[in-house]
Amino acid sequence: MRIRRILTATVAAGLAVAALAGCSSSGGGKDESAAPGTTKLDMWVFADVHAGYYKEMAKQWNEKNPDDKVDLNITVYPYQDMHDKLLLAVNSGQGLPDLADIEVGKFANFVKGDNPPLADLTDAAKPYVDDIVKARLDLYSRNGKIYGFPTHVGAFVGFYNTELLGGAGIDYTTIKTWDDFEAAGVKYNKATGKAFSIASTGVFFTEPLAIAQNGGQLFAGGGMGDVAVNSPEVVKTMEKFQQMKKEGALSTIPGGSPDSEEGYGAINKGDFAAVVYPAWYTSRFVDYMPDLAGKIAIAPAPQVPGSKVLTIGGGGTGTTVLKGTKHEEFAKKFLAFAKLSPEANVAVWEVLGFDPVNMSVWADEKVTHNPDNKFNKYFKTNLFDVLNSVKDGIGHFQSFSNANLPPVDNQFRTVTLNEIYENGTPAKDALDKAQSDLKNEIGSK
Repeated sequence: MRIRRILTATVAAGLAVAALAGCSSSGGGKDESAAPGTTKLDMWVFADVHAGYYKEMAKQWNEKNPDDKVDLNITVYPYQDMHDKLLLAVNSGQGLPDLADIEVGKFANFVKGDNPPLADLTDAAKPYVDDIVKARLDLYSRNGKIYGFPTHVGAFVGFYNTELLGGAGIDYTTIKTWDDFEAAGVKYNKATGKAFSIASTGVFFTEPLAIAQNGGQLFAGGGMGDVAVNSPEVVKTMEKFQQMKKEGALSTIPGGSPDSEEGYGAINKGDFAAVVYPAWYTSRFVDYMPDLAGKIAIAPAPQVPGSKVLTIGGGGTGTTVLKGTKHEEFAKKFLAFAKLSPEANVAVWEVLGFDPVNMSVWADEKVTHNPDNKFNKYFKTNLFDVLNSVKDGIGHFQSFSNANLPPVDNQFRTVTLNEIYENGTPAKDALDKAQSDLKNEIGSK
């Protein structure tokens, strides 16, 4: 097992040029130094924690397949550099790895047209597909074919600081709807002078949950058509969040999001009492907010009454096999084991602290309620009790699959959220302006 880390954009860019200039065939070819019965696979990732996870899964594969081992050569690039390098490689057909992680916001760039450069993983998924959260497979599928395997569900949940809320006379278990959330926020702000929860300006993340619950999308045609960020459902949602900001229930956060170094610090010192974010945020609490151990309860995310959508998946990484690499079929088999098998999904929870996509793990209390698990030790309530309570309402926010999501996301993060939350521009006016700007930028399909 080899893990290389490329630490700077300059080095990564240089390697990208070298790969295109000096390679005459796909990467991942036969490694003559590999032992008999061992297949070498090259893999690109953009996160050290993912590299550690794949290292563990390669070890497990080799224990189960002693005559058909994998030698996984992992290279960790900075986020943007890896995606840029991979796009260059697929466009040229040269210097390709066998396997690559692709972040969900970048995935659409790799599945355009009728002949994407990613291998069809549909058959490889068949042994596991009945247990996998369908909405997460849909995220990395096009035209009935699966092109990427998900890492986690990323189901939105509520994280509540029970010590802070108790001091203000608030019981988090009474928060069921966004109206309840708003009322608790107003009460908390009046009692403490502090913000209850977060209005992010650097990420457009929590609001899409409420948009989905209101029956909306960011694009027409069920999320796959032209941009429609000023639809009635989006306007209704953003007006609600803007109202919560005006009332003191929400406040902007240092760093622009709860998933930033400055954000961790603010939450850790008690500047915010509630965070609505994907379940993978459990790992951020454990890793970056040690002072809150034993104080944070996990609960279902706030609901819109009558909506069938109780939660959606937020964020994610689709792991892919590049089409035409020399060990494509072996890579598919290994990847299905490494991402979809029960063994893999136990590791997703125990190693990464993410909510696994294989729901058979959700029912295994020896795993989910293990008292020695560091995540179970940290939180007052059990994540899987919450997930099981909403599992029939996990929606697929189709807009996350639209090829034009990147410019829409950029518009919100750089302009629209600041207009609504910082400048006080009426939400409808800000969304009308965003719609006009985006139509000029990306046009109509």
